[in-house]
Amino acid sequence: MRVFNFAAGPATLPVEVLEQVRDELLDWQGSGTSVMEVSHRGKAFTAVARESEALLRELLGVPANYRVLFLQGGATGQFAAVPLNLARADSSVDYLDTGHWSKKARLEAQRYTARVNIAADEASSNYTTVPAAQALRLTSGAAYVHYTPNETIGGVEFPYIPDTSGVPLVADMSSTLLSRPLEVAKFGLIYAGAQKNIGPAGLTVVIVREDLTGKARPETPAVWDYRGMAEDHSMLNTPATFAWYIAGLVLRWLKAQGGLAAIGTRNRAKAQLLYDAIDASGFYSNPVAVNCRSWMNVPFTLAEPRLDEPFLTGARAAGLTNLAGHRSVGGMRASLYNAMPLAGVEALIAYMREFARRHG
Repeated sequence: MRVFNFAAGPATLPVEVLEQVRDELLDWQGSGTSVMEVSHRGKAFTAVARESEALLRELLGVPANYRVLFLQGGATGQFAAVPLNLARADSSVDYLDTGHWSKKARLEAQRYTARVNIAADEASSNYTTVPAAQALRLTSGAAYVHYTPNETIGGVEFPYIPDTSGVPLVADMSSTLLSRPLEVAKFGLIYAGAQKNIGPAGLTVVIVREDLTGKARPETPAVWDYRGMAEDHSMLNTPATFAWYIAGLVLRWLKAQGGLAAIGTRNRAKAQLLYDAIDASGFYSNPVAVNCRSWMNVPFTLAEPRLDEPFLTGARAAGLTNLAGHRSVGGMRASLYNAMPLAGVEALIAYMREFARRHG
């Protein structure tokens, strides 16, 4: 039986995509082999790669002067790749610290760049807020400004895109890419681990403005040199072919759903439904400031921590899985990525209400 899987990543995938993968697993395109067993340089797989890029460009409206890369190493790999490609060892770079992942990105950058400026630090609110747009302490002449639009663990999301006055804006969009329309031209570089809204773990998407490539330091690993990987069509080394293939199917699915405008409307409605239920309950609470609540990751706590385990046990019995909050913050977290249907959110709310009735 399929459950409603609220995992933060690797996350739930569209059932239609999983069914197609199942049907093609042993005999892909009449080849008598699995897609996992064919050459990444063969005509069949290079067609998959070309279609995936074309679909991603179409869905996001990626301008022609941006390169699209399908890499490995996750967002964590990009924490190092970004400064190695965009900054010198003596450059100044700006980081907005709004949670676990933006902090990790900043700490990694400090290994490669001497002057890492914390342009915003939300630690004092226990990462339940984002900085006001006018409060950013940006550095004149910085090589880039880095931020994490959505913090998966804390459930904090920027309601605006920072204005960097021409300095390249870099965004870790692992949790939000493809969840709604996006003006790519406002960014110098976007990167995202695939395991939230794009496909299975093992694939990392990078969208980089062409003028920012070709500047990698000599010590940059070849697999993280944006220009080199672009020139080799992301196939300098053997790519994550199975994950890439599934990502292509997910992109087809997204287009069939009506594209990012339609999926964005659905995502906003799902999140609002859950937040409204939490706020009205008197039993559950969400710690995040209302103006920066995430559409994708909804953390919440119960009236008493001793009820956490009974809540999770009952949820699993009801077919609602992976609701435990991250170990660093505790409580609960429901991730509502693209493939989570409205029915899953409605089932969760019904369970929450019944649990509160019995234990309130």
